[in-house]
Amino acid sequence: MRKVAELAGRWFAVLVLLGGIAGLAAPTALEPIAGHIPLLLGIIMFGMGLTLRGADFVLVLRRPWAVLLGVVCQFTIMPLLAWGIGHLFGLDGAAMIGMILVGAAPGGTASNVIVYLAKGDTALSVTLTSVSTLLAPLLTPALVLWLAGTDLDVTYGSLVGSIVQVVLIPVLAGLLVRAFAGGLVERYMLPYLPLVSVAGIVVVVAGIVAANADAVLSTGLLVALAVILHNGLGLLLGYGAARAAGLEETARRAVSVEVGMQNSGLAASLATTHFTPAAALPAALFSVWHNISGSLLASHWARRPVREPARAEPVAGA
Repeated sequence: MRKVAELAGRWFAVLVLLGGIAGLAAPTALEPIAGHIPLLLGIIMFGMGLTLRGADFVLVLRRPWAVLLGVVCQFTIMPLLAWGIGHLFGLDGAAMIGMILVGAAPGGTASNVIVYLAKGDTALSVTLTSVSTLLAPLLTPALVLWLAGTDLDVTYGSLVGSIVQVVLIPVLAGLLVRAFAGGLVERYMLPYLPLVSVAGIVVVVAGIVAANADAVLSTGLLVALAVILHNGLGLLLGYGAARAAGLEETARRAVSVEVGMQNSGLAASLATTHFTPAAALPAALFSVWHNISGSLLASHWARRPVREPARAEPVAGA
């Protein structure tokens, strides 16, 4: 099982792509999965919580400038890019809402492994993912309502409630379990978390694509191009902001990946719960693409190591 989990983590991008293909190939059979996305995301977030320790948040006090810069970039660059690119491509309705949901989401958990493979500052990456996830219940709903329009048929409180249920509570629960049963978690659970995370995201993508099979075939190319541009500019601007702030190379790589890779599962959950399945399409496409682009970027940077302080081990999750 450990070898299977390792293989799943290594071939994450390919498996997610296959999940999307399966959704197109068997939409009728897989469409019901879309209704269970909040539960699946909650399981993934609980797994993320199991990988965290109190020490992961010490970096906030030791390097507040780097953490603050990363979090500010996370919740400004990606939401504004989503809004701008959506208008540039002429997206409206569910597609536009979906782009904004992705942009307003916190960093994705797969980013930690990508940063590690890219020889970046993994400790900073873990901290940024954790902090942005904990801030998501407050910032994500505000950004969505601001950029998508306050006349949406959804309230700030309902969005906050959803994020608390599917993200905050599971993460905190996992963190508490790790705190009180660390030995058992590290021995019996952590080695298998990549498999759980990968399987959960693959199933989520398959369900979303199946529920939007017609939309994928008709407008999927346009939305896919918007998603690719969104992700690419996020990676580029995140790196540029970190460089302009004078951060070292390993920290630049961490900020770049954290900004460019989003918790698209959360965006999909909010879309299916509060809007329409079609609003989850950008999240599904983003989930496929950012893992591919992240893996390619990690391979590029891995061939260009930097002589800086040793990096921490990656968290066990995807």
